[in-house]
Amino acid sequence: MNYFQAIGLGLVEGITEFLPISSTGHLIIVSKLFGLPQTDSLKTFIIGVQFFAILSIVAIYARKLAKDFSIWKLMLAGFIPAAVVGLFLYPFIKGTLLSSISLVAWALIGGGVAMLVLEKRNSMKITPNIPVSALGAKNSFLIGLFQVIAMIPGVSRSGATILGGMSLGLPRAAVAEFSFLLALPTMGAATLLDVWESRQAIPSLDWGPMLAGGLAAFVSAVLVVRWLVSYVQKNDFSIFGWYRILVGVLMLIFIY
Repeated sequence: MNYFQAIGLGLVEGITEFLPISSTGHLIIVSKLFGLPQTDSLKTFIIGVQFFAILSIVAIYARKLAKDFSIWKLMLAGFIPAAVVGLFLYPFIKGTLLSSISLVAWALIGGGVAMLVLEKRNSMKITPNIPVSALGAKNSFLIGLFQVIAMIPGVSRSGATILGGMSLGLPRAAVAEFSFLLALPTMGAATLLDVWESRQAIPSLDWGPMLAGGLAAFVSAVLVVRWLVSYVQKNDFSIFGWYRILVGVLMLIFIY
């Protein structure tokens, strides 16, 4: 992998990880466009850039997390479902589901349709915004149940949690921020598990491109998260629903 490819994949990871459009689907598309085979080295590289994307949330929300311990309790409540289910399904997801491009495409389309339907329903309501700390443990746990669905490649972790919050009638801004924060325990644990499973490939990793891609992922993720927090104050998620459907259809056309 050269530096151009590494930075390109890092940008894709950073831009798509926290948008409800599936980073997995986009990484598959871009890696194929770059002509990169699905090797252990590539998988290890992707794990690395995901770690840098997680660090962006630490950088943005460190002060809030240090001041408000109640948010940690909500994050724990939301993390529990994924932790329990993930321990049992990890081998199946990594060994079977992740290799199915058609599944990713259909998951993109299905998630897009669900997003449009929920936005149509919620457009009839006026929901005042609330701080993340006011979501409550019950809502956090229920959003965490939706996060389990994101174990299906193409669904999108942020997409599933945002859909979960929307289905509960919660305000978009609070749901989006909680989705970002929930990435810390969820993606953190998944990354550690992936590192352990891929430990044999770590010595052969080219650290120059890895660090370049990681920096690209970190910077782009910071910019995207800050933008999305501002965007959802005045806009809905419909544009992401339509985008998911478009990308999913294009993937199916490419496959067949």
